[in-house]
Amino acid sequence: MTTLDFDATSMRSVTREAVALRAAKWIASAYNSWQNRRAFYRLGELSDTELHDIGLTRGDLSVAVAVGSDPTRTLGAIASSRRELVEPFSAARV
Repeated sequence: MTTLDFDATSMRSVTREAVALRAAKWIASAYNSWQNRRAFYRLGELSDTELHDIGLTRGDLSVAVAVGSDPTRTLGAIASSRRELVEPFSAARV
């Protein structure tokens, strides 16, 4: 096979599929980010007591906004690390 025997039509179809897949992933990611932002803003409407019940503080919300793109992931990490610190002590008291 020589370089002149290269069939560009097969490459074009793969490229279109790849572009379509990338576009679909981007749309899904944008929609997911939009939903996460809405959920985050709803957290801001909760009282301090309600936030404490789910393992967060009002300051955690400020930190999550300052960190970057998806504040819900940051809040999840904060809550889980706090839970890991608190649970060993509460189990020792039982």
